[in-house]
Amino acid sequence: MTDERASAPDAEGAALTPPEPSASELLSAALGNAARKAGMDPSSQATTGHVVWAAMGGWRGIAESVLPSLAFILAFTLWTGDSMQKLIPALIISVGLAVVFTVLRLIARSTPTAAIGGLMAAVVAAALALFTQNASNNFVPGLITNAAYGVALLVSALIGWSLIGLAAGYLMGEGTAWRQSKRKRRVFFWLAIAWAALFFLRLAVQFPVYLTSLQPGNESSAVALLGTLKLVMGLPLFAPMVAVTWLTVRALYRRTDAVTGSDSPAPTPSAD
Repeated sequence: MTDERASAPDAEGAALTPPEPSASELLSAALGNAARKAGMDPSSQATTGHVVWAAMGGWRGIAESVLPSLAFILAFTLWTGDSMQKLIPALIISVGLAVVFTVLRLIARSTPTAAIGGLMAAVVAAALALFTQNASNNFVPGLITNAAYGVALLVSALIGWSLIGLAAGYLMGEGTAWRQSKRKRRVFFWLAIAWAALFFLRLAVQFPVYLTSLQPGNESSAVALLGTLKLVMGLPLFAPMVAVTWLTVRALYRRTDAVTGSDSPAPTPSAD
């Protein structure tokens, strides 16, 4: 009898212990929090323009995304001398701008994550270009990133665990319950495919140009073209995709039973 009474609190305590979150739940939370920090929360009442602007980081985010690459292109193109004589000042200016943006973030006590990420990417790209003594290798990390994002989104769609769906499910408070809805699975499948297509399009256009830069005599012109393509296929393509994704997800959950994941339409308001 004593043993039974002693074991009762243990059993009760075990019953009250919450289960460990699954890998899909952890990934969903990470993606959802990242989307929320970027201003892409479908449950918010913000306008589409505000969401896109927030996702780009406003004027500061645009400057942090565009100016280092633009400075690199201009410096490498306009500087006189051989390839290495042009590469070193171009990298100094590009990385220097990334450092300035990071310091400004820290001084303003704003979230420095994007600026620090941009700084680390700039440093890695610069180190690769210097080590190989080829200016076009400054763009290799970007090519790898596009390939990785494209593959991750494509695979997630094909196996039925769309990364877009995981993020949206967390933000809308239903976790992975969206997988029980054929309509939501279909929408999230095509959104993930669309994002994967964006990254693969960048890769398909930029990688052949990178290969031509490895040929003797083509480096300078190919670097200028690579930099231009990176800018043109960056925010100008990213912003419309953010708008389409946000509007689609918000419309998908615009029903009274959004939390349960049911596909039944919301009741029509009466004329009164």
